[in-house]
Amino acid sequence: MSQVYLEYSFLVKPLSLGNEILIAELGYVGFESFVEDYQGLKAYIQKKEWNENILEEIQILNSNEFKITYSFKEIEQVNWNEAWEKNFHPIEVDKKCVVRAPFHPQANVDYEIVIEPKMSFGTGHHETTYMMLQHILETDFSKKTVLDMGCGTAVLAILAEFRGASKIDAIDIDSWCYKNSLENIERNNCKNIKMFLGDVSLLENKKYQIIIANINRNILLKDMESYCSSLENGGRLFLSGFYNEDLNLIKATCTKLNLTFVDKKERNNWVAAIFKK
Repeated sequence: MSQVYLEYSFLVKPLSLGNEILIAELGYVGFESFVEDYQGLKAYIQKKEWNENILEEIQILNSNEFKITYSFKEIEQVNWNEAWEKNFHPIEVDKKCVVRAPFHPQANVDYEIVIEPKMSFGTGHHETTYMMLQHILETDFSKKTVLDMGCGTAVLAILAEFRGASKIDAIDIDSWCYKNSLENIERNNCKNIKMFLGDVSLLENKKYQIIIANINRNILLKDMESYCSSLENGGRLFLSGFYNEDLNLIKATCTKLNLTFVDKKERNNWVAAIFKK
């Protein structure tokens, strides 16, 4: 039996940066696939995953920097594999790491991550994932215990293992991401990653030396206390999924929890920050 999808058609101005931000935010609330065009993009979500308030968390729709209008309709399920294969290109990070699909040729770099290009968010194409990969490349993960919260495709957890982490928990609330992450963990021959389907409640009584959370501002703020409780003294918290103008709010929340700001990266107004406990 075919699944019923909703197709949202967005008209976006300015187009390039607007499309990138919109895709990232829609991915976080459950949209599974995107097709860009010269006016904006089309975004798809299963009807059973949809609710009438689905766009309330999409911050860019309330931004004065962009003009975005949209409409939506029901459609029958379509197979996106061919479209993904045409549009998914390898990503190279600092000449050290490449994220590619199985149908791309092998790369001559220190770390090569093979990700099946399905609907899960976190292929390395978006600024937040790219910067988090950079942070991981620059950090000593040797024998560290790690949490990848909201793992998407598990690309960050996979690089953490490649960088020497001894134990990694990867968590995502989305069942599609959970299944896709399991596939990618196996595909990259990872042995130290355990995958869990669920939310922040799974962190009770768990401790980590490094916590990675690439989600969005509202969820980060809501769950920050849980992250802090699960972070060992001296541990590091990697945060991304928010804009530069949100950094002060993130910093203030972390400061209240006795976390110290260490460093940040910025890329097209997105930020990836590190805090220490």
